[in-house]
Amino acid sequence: MEERYTLKKSNPALKVFIYILLVVWAFINLFPIYFMFTFSLKSNEEIFGKNVVGLPHEWRWSNYSSAMGTGNMGLYFFNSVLVTVFSIAISIMAAMMATYALTRIKWKWAEMTNAFFMLGLTIPLQASIVPVYVILSKLHWLNHYSTLIIPYSAFTLSMSILICTGFMVDIPYDLDEAARIDGCGLWGTFFRIIAPLLKPALSTIGIYAFLQCWNEFMFANVFISDSKHRTLPVGIKALSGAYTTDWGPIGAALVIATFPTLIIYIFLSRKIQDSFIAGAVKG
Repeated sequence: MEERYTLKKSNPALKVFIYILLVVWAFINLFPIYFMFTFSLKSNEEIFGKNVVGLPHEWRWSNYSSAMGTGNMGLYFFNSVLVTVFSIAISIMAAMMATYALTRIKWKWAEMTNAFFMLGLTIPLQASIVPVYVILSKLHWLNHYSTLIIPYSAFTLSMSILICTGFMVDIPYDLDEAARIDGCGLWGTFFRIIAPLLKPALSTIGIYAFLQCWNEFMFANVFISDSKHRTLPVGIKALSGAYTTDWGPIGAALVIATFPTLIIYIFLSRKIQDSFIAGAVKG
């Protein structure tokens, strides 16, 4: 029978106290979301004095049209989606292939190569911005979508390999041998046998890469100078300069940038938790 930790019925005061703490903690976490959403629908008069915390007296949905149209948030949103999707896809495929080569194929430099990949976990993003910029500049690779896709994929690769390794080492090697007996080659074994068994790891890698790419500001601000390829974080910065006297569209832009992350987590929260727990147990 499954064991569960429960509060003793003989101590209702403790139960009420814990529920109060949980309610307070939920309020602390949800209030910034509420404030940001109502902020995006107010005028400057309400934001700066008349109605700071309450619901808007006049729901100004036009702030969103201003952000999407005049502020180009629609274009920046598309750029962020494009860069994030391609970065996640490259990170997942590269991590799975690298992990397969490091853990399932016997070759001389496997351990050294794995240690080289793990060095990426020790390199802070800030320390690499100058050399990466110099390389991209010499290659005439600035102001393109790939300007962000390639560095984002590279900087998420080390953690992605680490996550994949925790799952792949627990897959029995007998499956590889059975696949080869049945006629599968190296690629067939990888795509037909190993890749389907790594679905929990892919969820974890996808969420990790999404958070790293969607919210990244420094690379996007330094490597992209034209408005055509800007992502949302840089676009919001530019918007704050253009709308110094009208803060409603800025709040709308913040909602556009923040809510996709919340929505994805709401729909995938169970899968995300299961994948992290599975990785912890396997590790």
